[in-house]
Amino acid sequence: MSVEVLDATTIVNFVEDQEAFHFFICDRFAHLDTNHDGLLSYAEMLKELKSLRVFETHFGVDVKSDPDELAQVYGKLFDLFDHDSSGTVDLEEFESETKRMMLAMANGLGFLPVQMVLEEDSFLKKAVERESSKVAT
Repeated sequence: MSVEVLDATTIVNFVEDQEAFHFFICDRFAHLDTNHDGLLSYAEMLKELKSLRVFETHFGVDVKSDPDELAQVYGKLFDLFDHDSSGTVDLEEFESETKRMMLAMANGLGFLPVQMVLEEDSFLKKAVERESSKVAT
């Protein structure tokens, strides 16, 4: 984990760079698709869903939660990705929902910079890295 400074513009610019965003989505999808069938099952997506840290309270500290409640929340999150209710998520669904969630985060952040603790391989970390590389050049 690392502490990074970002704002809505960082996220929006990453999502709107269709080539970079699609490349990262394809890479993440391939990493999650452990059986290489071109679809993500609930089991394959569970680690990714957990990385969203929906029950985090303060600087990376997770709240002890009821396992049934967690299963229900992760099931609902999976359903958001599974647009056609097939029980699996294809690349298009994964990209579409990830984009929607990232833009919702950007909307919630606003345009004032904030410090956040980010997982090293997270979408937000990739957005910050992309922004930093553009500034450095």
